[in-house]
Amino acid sequence: MPWLLGVTAEIDETSLLVIVTTAAVAGLMVMLASPKLVIPVVVLELLLGIVIGPQVTGWAQLDPTTKFLGNLGLGMLFFFAGYEIDFPRIEGRPLEFGIAGWLISLLLAYSIGGALAASGLVLSYLYTGSAMATTAIGTLIPILRDAGEIETKFGTYLLAAGAMGEFGPILLVTLILTTANPLHSALILILFVVLAVFTGILAVRSAWKGWPFVERTFETSSQLAVRLAVLLVFGLVALASSLGLDLLLGGFVAGMITRIALRGREVTIFDSKLTAVGYGLLIPFYFVTSGMAFNATALVSSSTALLKLPMFLVLFLVIRGTPAMLLYRGVLGLRDRFALAFYSATELPLVVAITTIAIDEGHMRSSTAAALVGAAIISALVFPLVGMRLRRGQSGITEEEIEAEAERTAPAPA
Repeated sequence: MPWLLGVTAEIDETSLLVIVTTAAVAGLMVMLASPKLVIPVVVLELLLGIVIGPQVTGWAQLDPTTKFLGNLGLGMLFFFAGYEIDFPRIEGRPLEFGIAGWLISLLLAYSIGGALAASGLVLSYLYTGSAMATTAIGTLIPILRDAGEIETKFGTYLLAAGAMGEFGPILLVTLILTTANPLHSALILILFVVLAVFTGILAVRSAWKGWPFVERTFETSSQLAVRLAVLLVFGLVALASSLGLDLLLGGFVAGMITRIALRGREVTIFDSKLTAVGYGLLIPFYFVTSGMAFNATALVSSSTALLKLPMFLVLFLVIRGTPAMLLYRGVLGLRDRFALAFYSATELPLVVAITTIAIDEGHMRSSTAAALVGAAIISALVFPLVGMRLRRGQSGITEEEIEAEAERTAPAPA
């Protein structure tokens, strides 16, 4: 089995068992929690991962096998981020606002990051700023779906803002943060996009022609539809990695291609099976192992490190919340804009990924990374709750829309 996983070290079965058990306990805790207290399961997975990790109890250890499974989980997480984005639905003003909002956030993030770097609080404005300009839309989608927000007008604008808050940073990671030659990476990215587009066209044509046959496998042991989706994820992740690109991009593009291929033929049972594979096994591995790798010692090593955590939490809200308050004044009410600000400021997976890269490259202190990840964990726990409370009882319809609808339905003058 080690050769199959591409590792040479022996597999630590005990650590695997503890990690799987931890993921199950996190799911049980969410199920038993009060319905009024919406706790993202990923937050519990991270926190419990810290507990079982080498810095606290030492019940589980990070080794090449657990890291490998965690990377697969990261690829699946961003597959779902791409899969949930229906571009025909968010095109137009929602997507325009999403792009403009993220560019504003990026400008704010790099400006604030530059000030922090000049003061000596951080080493690199680039990595710190990039981490602060993200949105955890993949983490938010299950919460939004359970709250019935996905199909609302507010949900459309949030999906567009979240899509850019995740896709934009992925491009930054691919083009700038993980390479010393952005031009070379840009050319490789173009090659990857061409290959991905070709794959997408092939997938769409094959899906329409062979869908009746694939659909018959939903309740059989072959599970062809699910296997093809997993093949697409692994294939594009492997292609991205072999081209020197980040695996996040491969998973995200695989999700987008799957959504495009299924357009008009979305099946609830297929979604549920994909969710079971991703959120039932691989994605929990990523968050639990990320918790195990969290450097809690660095966070509590000094008062300065501890003060960075609330500072970054506030900066998340400033950087990602400001565009929500400024750009959406004509389309969303005040409470909805505040809700959009808190949802958009929810960060986690990309913060973990970017801080890991920054530490490996020597561009971030461990204390700064721990403070960023700690702030991201709190944002994923608190900000969605605030957003849900603000949205309670809100229709998301502006006065202008109500007046326009009244004029449209008014009887014609005699």
